[in-house]
Amino acid sequence: MEVKTVGVACDHAGFALKKYVLQYLEEHGYAYKDYGTWSDASVDYPDFGHALAEGIESGEVYPGIGICGSGEGIAMTLNKHQGVRAGLAWIPEISHLIRQHNDANVLVMPGRFIDNKMAEKIMDEFFKTTFEGGRHQKRVDKIPVTR
Repeated sequence: MEVKTVGVACDHAGFALKKYVLQYLEEHGYAYKDYGTWSDASVDYPDFGHALAEGIESGEVYPGIGICGSGEGIAMTLNKHQGVRAGLAWIPEISHLIRQHNDANVLVMPGRFIDNKMAEKIMDEFFKTTFEGGRHQKRVDKIPVTR
């Protein structure tokens, strides 16, 4: 995957893991833009998910990482945007498949259910995996809603 600047967003339940994600990105030489939140005070994940999605759609960042407690809420928010393909991964194998088969441009992780070591494995897999294209491309092309 060709990485531009990684966009990162979380809610309060994902804040601790986000701190680790930012450290990982720095250690691996990836530039990043932090869309928040910036503390563990209770916030609403859509506020930060929409900001990240807009960054992806505008081309300001690519790829993105979203984190909330289960990962589901921020994934649902991100996927409301036509230019976003956010995939929830809790093990490296899922991270591999969301890139290889779905061309995911946002990795979503469940902050309350994985530790830093697992997050590192998931991110390693996400960043090293390329989109396979071929038969998968026609499926990815059908994801956006066109009416």
